[in-house]
Amino acid sequence: MMRIAIAIDHLVGGGAEKVMLTLAQEFVAMGHEVHFLVMKDNVDYEVPRSVSLHVCFAGKDRQLLRHLRLGKAVKHLKARIQNIESNVGEFGLFISNLDLTNYLMVKAHVRSLCVVVHASVEEELRRHAKMGPFAYFKKLRAKKVLNGQVLITVSKGIADEIVAKKRIHPASLQTIYNPFEFDTITALAQEQQNELPKEDYLIHIGRFVKQKRHDVLFAAIAQMKQPIKVVVLCHKPHKARKLARKLNVEDRVIIRGFEINPFPWIKQAKGLVLNSDFEGFGMVLVEALICGTPVVSTDCPHGPKEILTGSLADFLVPRRNPVLLAQKLDKVVLSPPDLTHIEILSKVKASEIAKQYLEFAN
Repeated sequence: MMRIAIAIDHLVGGGAEKVMLTLAQEFVAMGHEVHFLVMKDNVDYEVPRSVSLHVCFAGKDRQLLRHLRLGKAVKHLKARIQNIESNVGEFGLFISNLDLTNYLMVKAHVRSLCVVVHASVEEELRRHAKMGPFAYFKKLRAKKVLNGQVLITVSKGIADEIVAKKRIHPASLQTIYNPFEFDTITALAQEQQNELPKEDYLIHIGRFVKQKRHDVLFAAIAQMKQPIKVVVLCHKPHKARKLARKLNVEDRVIIRGFEINPFPWIKQAKGLVLNSDFEGFGMVLVEALICGTPVVSTDCPHGPKEILTGSLADFLVPRRNPVLLAQKLDKVVLSPPDLTHIEILSKVKASEIAKQYLEFAN
């Protein structure tokens, strides 16, 4: 039995959080003891009773997470971990996620630490450079702290980028794909959902942020020949509706907020579209394929081209190209691909991914 600590900024609805919760449950099923170390007490996901949850910066201690107080935050975190270990025993493995947590965990010099890189380093830096020098150097500091660390990337594309750009020089680098619990996803997809549209539809799932390019999606919808509607699940539906009105596609979209269980929506859809500027892996593509729903995706850094291989590669389109995106959306409606044999699904089963993490740790 290994005692494992998974450290992360929070457990608000996001890809990294979902990945780590899936991994935690698989570790528990294998007989290991799992603890979540969350920096902030923001928790949207339901944490299983079999997993212990520790909030590291609650109440007034959250003030330590401000940019100019991170030195004190590191000391606080180190003391917090020591206190937890004095009660439950030492951790044999620390798995760190997301920039703030990665910075604090590395600076706290915890042993047996591996850091998971969930997104393109270069794309994130490029985006923050547009926000001004302070935002850029803050993000650069978060990435530079990865020097000399044991890194796991969630796609080969991220690993190749790190090697090619030479901005970060890790102690070691390995790719382990995100874990998926097939039986759970399949069961959730079967749940009754009375609000599903009665008509055919496509679906897009993603936070309403620039990276997800809802503007390109709506521009593509306007150019589609097939009059099918598109369901949009996002966390700021009022902003999405405003953009849909601006681009004259309000009557072509069904915009809703965050769905706790999106899988019935995915399973019922004629196709799922991901048109991001960049991704770490593209989890929703795999989730759709598990549900038996075909997908269209931008060939963005990184992940989609590792997921859509063989005949599925025909449904990869260049980024920021609404004309070609519209053509592929029409095609997925009229001539969906054969989903009988999908290579990626043999590589992402949660039980196998958990074993890879433990082998890596050993």
